[in-house]
Amino acid sequence: MKSVKIQVPATTANLGPGFDALGVALNLYNVIELGEETSEWEDPFFANAAQLFFQTAKKDPQAYNIKITGDVPPSRGLGSSVTVRLGIIAALNESYGKPLENEVLFQLVTELEGHPDNAAPACFGGFVAGSPKHHHRFPVTTDLKFVTIIPNFNLQTTDARKILPETIPFKDSVQNIQNTALITAAFASQEYKTLDGAFEDRLHQPFRLEMIPGAESALKVAQDKEALGAFLSGAGPSLIALTLKNEEAIGEAMAVELAKQGLHTPAVKILQACNDGWKRL
Repeated sequence: MKSVKIQVPATTANLGPGFDALGVALNLYNVIELGEETSEWEDPFFANAAQLFFQTAKKDPQAYNIKITGDVPPSRGLGSSVTVRLGIIAALNESYGKPLENEVLFQLVTELEGHPDNAAPACFGGFVAGSPKHHHRFPVTTDLKFVTIIPNFNLQTTDARKILPETIPFKDSVQNIQNTALITAAFASQEYKTLDGAFEDRLHQPFRLEMIPGAESALKVAQDKEALGAFLSGAGPSLIALTLKNEEAIGEAMAVELAKQGLHTPAVKILQACNDGWKRL
């Protein structure tokens, strides 16, 4: 079998209040290469994704060498686990003659992840609002910039979920629903100016931001620099500000706030949405 290379975009999930429901694919990528056959999978993480593909496609299981390259850092809240899981499943699907539709690939990755907010945009591109069973995708124009601040430490999603409360006040849940609806409508209509002030969250961010020194002040300074809003990307520790202007100044100001707390040299990337989702190279 010839090697198969699959490019999968990074993703940002939640967008503040849209916990486990909203996500956007970004023009930052990992490449997953499925190579020669081998006796066993190198990593159980790889094996779990492959096993689910073989079971669903009703194919005899086989292990392959996997090579991962690219720019999506692991455990930073940018969907790195999805790039690997989707990359392996899509590569196997290509190798075995495409027995599964892209919709099924999405469902498999969602099953592995436990939530669709990264899986959906990685599969379909653009902005996606959805659940494990239903999703709606909208393209994102290039004038909307995603100012991405990537601190130089990892944060495991499992750890970031453990600190979340089991209940929140009723009024807080109402505000989250309202803001999630506003964000979805703004992306669907591409009227991005109406995103201003819609990213406040009371479900997960207040608890997770405590794990990232300087993050709260970094989000605030982004808005002071006229960003439409800023939020924790996925479980963190990366932060993202959305803006139609001043992207360089916003990124510099946010990085300075993190550096004040000892988080030296966070990476600053000015990204756009990726409207294509994964693809074979």
